[in-house]
Amino acid sequence: MQIGTSEYVAMLPCTDRPADLGEQEYVILALKAHQVPDAVDAMLPLLGPKTTIVTASNGLPYWFLDFVAPPYRGATLASVDPAGRQRKALGPERALGLVVFPATEMVAPGVIRHDHGSKLPLGEPGGGRSDRVVRLHEILVASDFDAPIREDIRDEIWLKLWGNLCFNPLSALTGATVDVIASEPGTRGICRAMMLEMAAIGERLDLKLRVDVDRRIDGARALGPHKMSMLQDLERGRSMEIEPLVGVVQELGRLTGTPTPTVDIVLTLIRQRAGVAAAATMGPGNRGN
Repeated sequence: MQIGTSEYVAMLPCTDRPADLGEQEYVILALKAHQVPDAVDAMLPLLGPKTTIVTASNGLPYWFLDFVAPPYRGATLASVDPAGRQRKALGPERALGLVVFPATEMVAPGVIRHDHGSKLPLGEPGGGRSDRVVRLHEILVASDFDAPIREDIRDEIWLKLWGNLCFNPLSALTGATVDVIASEPGTRGICRAMMLEMAAIGERLDLKLRVDVDRRIDGARALGPHKMSMLQDLERGRSMEIEPLVGVVQELGRLTGTPTPTVDIVLTLIRQRAGVAAAATMGPGNRGN
């Protein structure tokens, strides 16, 4: 990892056969959110009776609606967990939530450039200060992370998605870094509209946002010329986290009966952008008639 002008090298055991590693105390899900469902079967050999699943991917984790009030409690979000595969195989009772706020970029296989931040808030989905959350907090702090235990980790997850909802797709659609998106009046206005639609959904789910919309946008602007992950993926020919970051808000809007007109437009555009990019990657010789 490169932090400023410093470089840190970590030698870790790696394998594409999780069964070789055996049962673990913690399994941290840090994959791209749309990759997690396909990885569930590979993770099962890592799980013992006391294994904790730490969800650290962007978007909403598979257990998110298991801890909201009726009538939405226990609903499955197809944009996050198709057919409820994660909930069934991993179980909400195993879960801890963790939010990754550092801004980084993978510049080469195994090489990560760290641009900003070290905060990794974590917590029990239903609140409280369990032994397992305290132990993970201690492990992260010993590794020089800022890892506060939150009683309201769902609100922290919602807060991060609040920004990812707009900054990520707009970066892929425009090619702009987050500071430009947050500063230019047109894109800033689109961000505000999308975020206000999501905030209205959050009110129906009893989720709290500890900052107002303009402060959240200004916080993203302070990151400087950082490329959002969707733009990074688009430039490298990788699939983008469209459904877990944008589609999920549309799905929640429909679930709660909340209009999402701006989200709907941006979702349509970024889905089409992904389709065009995929077709270009295939090349004319591989396309059907």
